[in-house]
Amino acid sequence: TNKDIFLRELISNASDALDKLYYRSLTDKNVKVKKDDLYIRLDIDNDKRTLTITDTGCGMTREELESNLGTIAKSGTLAFKEGMSKDEKVDVIGQFGVGFYSAFMVSDKITVTSKSIDSDEAYTWESKGADGYTIKKAKKSDIGTKIVLHIKEDTDEEDYCKYLDEYQIKGLVKKYSDYISFPIKMEVTHHELKDEKKHEYEDKKEVETLNSMVPIWKKSKSEVEDADYENFYMDKFNDYDKPLKIITSSVEGMCSYKSLLFIPSHAPYDFYTQDYQKGLSLYANGVMIMEKCADLLPDYFSFVKGVVDSEDLSLNISREILQESHNLKLIAKNIESKIRKELEEMLKSDRENYISFFKTFGVQLKYGVYNNYGADKDKLKDLVMFYSSKHERLVTLKEYVDNMPEGQDKIYYASGASIEKINALPQVEQVKDKDYDILYLTDYVDEFCVTAISEYEEKKFANVSDGSLDL
Repeated sequence: TNKDIFLRELISNASDALDKLYYRSLTDKNVKVKKDDLYIRLDIDNDKRTLTITDTGCGMTREELESNLGTIAKSGTLAFKEGMSKDEKVDVIGQFGVGFYSAFMVSDKITVTSKSIDSDEAYTWESKGADGYTIKKAKKSDIGTKIVLHIKEDTDEEDYCKYLDEYQIKGLVKKYSDYISFPIKMEVTHHELKDEKKHEYEDKKEVETLNSMVPIWKKSKSEVEDADYENFYMDKFNDYDKPLKIITSSVEGMCSYKSLLFIPSHAPYDFYTQDYQKGLSLYANGVMIMEKCADLLPDYFSFVKGVVDSEDLSLNISREILQESHNLKLIAKNIESKIRKELEEMLKSDRENYISFFKTFGVQLKYGVYNNYGADKDKLKDLVMFYSSKHERLVTLKEYVDNMPEGQDKIYYASGASIEKINALPQVEQVKDKDYDILYLTDYVDEFCVTAISEYEEKKFANVSDGSLDL
C-alpha cells in the first residue's frame, strides 16, 4: 500500500552489496577496497523518465542475477499464476516478499546491469514485470550494480512523477535510509545568487551526500552530548522545546536492540484528541520499517517519543506480522519497564522535574491505572500523585500513608471541581479536625483511579463526602 518504500528496499540491497564487498576485502588479500570508494548514487533523468540507483558493491554474476531477481519472473508471472489451482489465492509480490520487486509499483520497466567481483563479464537483466525477463552480456568496466527504473506515466489516481523530483527523493532517503552506513550521493540543484545588484539567480548543480550515515543511538555515550540528543529530538519530532527526559538503552540477549526515548516537556497540541497517534519509530539495522509502531508503547506511556533499532527484525515484514512478532513483544515489555523505572528514579531524585512532568501527563498515568479493569494498577500506583490538604502540594500514595498519624486506618479523599470548592465542604472540616490528611481529587479521572487501586498498603480509601463515614 505504500509505494514510497521501493527506494528504501533498493538502497538496502545496495548497502548489503557494499557490506559484502567490504567484509570480503578484510578476509581476502586479493580483494582490495578503499572505504571511500564504497557508495550508493542516485541519478534522475526527467527527459528519459528514469531513476537510477548505482552501487559500487560486490555485484552479481549471471547466475546470481537469475536466482536473486528471477524468482517471480522466471517462468513469467502469468505462467506462475496459471500453474496454481483455483483454490490458491496468492498475491505474487506478497508471496515472495517485497524487496526488489517493490520497484514495479512505480516503474513499468527495470534494467539491472551488474558486474561481479568474481567475474570478468557483466550482464544486464531486464524485465517489464509481467512477461518474464531477459539476461544478456553487457559492457561495464567497474564492479557493482546499476538499476535503472523507468518510472510509470502519471494517472488520475497516481502522481508517479514525484519519484523524478529531487526534493521528494531527498525526503524519502532522509525518512527511510538516513542511517545507511554508506554515503548515498545525488546531484542536487541549488538556486544561488549570481548578481546581487541585478537580483539575478542561477541554478548550480553539485553532488551531495543525502544521508547522515551513523544513527545517534548507535554512537557510544562518550561521543554524544545531551545537546546532540536534544537537537536530534527537536529536529525529528518537530518540537521547539528540549525534552524533559532522555532515556537511552542498549539490550543484548534473546532480542538485541538499541533505543533512544524522550519524555517531552509539554503535551503535543493534539495529545488529548482522537487525531493523536502514539508509537516509536521502528528501525531494522538502521533502516526505518515503521514510522509509528504503536505496539511498542502502552497507552499510559503514549506521550513518549523515540526510536527503537533491532538487528533481530526483518525489513520485509508487514504490520500484521509485526503485531504477532515475539521479538517485538519482548522489546515492548522491556521498554515499558525501562520508562517506568526512569520515572520512579525521577520522582525520587528530581522531584521538581517529576512534578512538572506529572502536571502535564499525570492524567494519562491515572487513566492507565483504571483502564483494562485495573490490570496495570500495580505498575503505576506509585507514580500517581494527588493534592494533599495538609501539605498543600502533590504527594504520592506512599508519602500519604507514611505520614498517617497513629490511629488512622483509612486513606481519606474528597472530590470537587477545585481545591477551593473542596475546602468549603463541611465534611472536610470534620476530617481535618482529627488531624487527618485528605487527598483532593480535582481531575475527572481521579475517582476512577482511586476506585481501581481500592487500597494501598492495606489501607482502604474512604470518601469524605460519603454520609456513612465513621470517624
